[in-house]
Amino acid sequence: MKGDYQELVDEISALLGAPATLENRDFGLIAFGAHDSDDDSAMDPVRTRSILTRKSTPAVRAWFEGFGITRATGPVRIPAAPDAGVFRDRICLPVRHRGVVLGYVWLLDAEPHPTPAQLTAAMEVAARIGGLLADEERAGSDLSRELRAALTAERGWQYDMALAALRTALGPDAEGLHTMVAVTPWPGEDSPSARTVPAAAALCTVPWPAPATAPATAAGSGEAADGRALAVLVRLRAADNLAPAAAAAGRLRDAAGGTAGAGLGPAAGTKAGTKAGAGTGAATAGSGAGAVAVAGIALPRRGLADLDTAWREAAAAARAAAAQPGLGPLAEWSAIGPYRLLTALPRTAPDPAVQALLSPTHAELARTAEAFLDNAGQAGRTAAALGIHRQTLYYRLSRVEQLTGLDLDAGEDRLLLHMALKAAKL
Repeated sequence: MKGDYQELVDEISALLGAPATLENRDFGLIAFGAHDSDDDSAMDPVRTRSILTRKSTPAVRAWFEGFGITRATGPVRIPAAPDAGVFRDRICLPVRHRGVVLGYVWLLDAEPHPTPAQLTAAMEVAARIGGLLADEERAGSDLSRELRAALTAERGWQYDMALAALRTALGPDAEGLHTMVAVTPWPGEDSPSARTVPAAAALCTVPWPAPATAPATAAGSGEAADGRALAVLVRLRAADNLAPAAAAAGRLRDAAGGTAGAGLGPAAGTKAGTKAGAGTGAATAGSGAGAVAVAGIALPRRGLADLDTAWREAAAAARAAAAQPGLGPLAEWSAIGPYRLLTALPRTAPDPAVQALLSPTHAELARTAEAFLDNAGQAGRTAAALGIHRQTLYYRLSRVEQLTGLDLDAGEDRLLLHMALKAAKL
């Protein structure tokens, strides 16, 4: 459809005698008309950034939406605002379909101004664009069935058939660079439209928690699911830039936060944003109302052959973010360290040696043991981290040894205890 959009944008440019730009309702660039003027003043920083980066900043979006373009049914004139980087007057043509705004056509306003008849003709073209955007949005929504089938099928002929159907639905995009995002807990069974999520190729809801040793909780498999997660297939431009996935995850965490958590801001980014989210506090994903929404991002891959593996990685990263607040609320699979192994283990009862330690009555001892092991057995650092006297630490560690029968001077015993404490959080 991209060629169709370009032709319609060029048609509007010809009708009004000015280069036009088409953006979706999230201010993501879809198409823009050729600019053949030698006058540098015909451009301004906002328009230049939109074309070069294919998106506008939140501040620019808020500025333009302040003129009522989301509610307008006809052309909206917006005056220049040099302080905001908007050096030229603009005309915005809302792109609507059946009353719903799906995008905007932007033109720089200049003498001679377009006549009412010209603007009416341009709005008719904008309505045709709205029809295309609506068709594409419906197609994106329909992909939820194909994506869910691929994520819930066991490896074998069923998985191959589901993957083939998803490839066909995605078309050429199927062989591009993608990653998977998991957002949990997700309220309800419905997923948003792919058109409302930046860079999303397809979305669907799946039962949660996803088992560690299978592609996802298979529908009808008899395995109990505590809730739902949202699975998102995200397009990428470069393997070393997961910003589109982080942006999609942040927006969806906000959407889930209305039910699942309160006061969630958008994710700050990948890795650095993950650290910025430390201390937010994460309840167990899938625990229902009141749990804080978390998100996980898989490694980037080209094509869809390993879609099930990518989903396991995204789900594992989300589980790790929920278990360890320092990793979340947005975690990349590549950055969750030992949780890459722990989340791959089947869900079993705690090791008998640590079962007593994991009871609620010994929560403080378990926290002390975990902090001690997290700090590589260094008593001074551990006592400082816990805010206790070193002798208190030694007493608690001796109690841990009595309860578990483990020797905290033995490397393998330390390993067992550390793994058991981390796995219990999952």
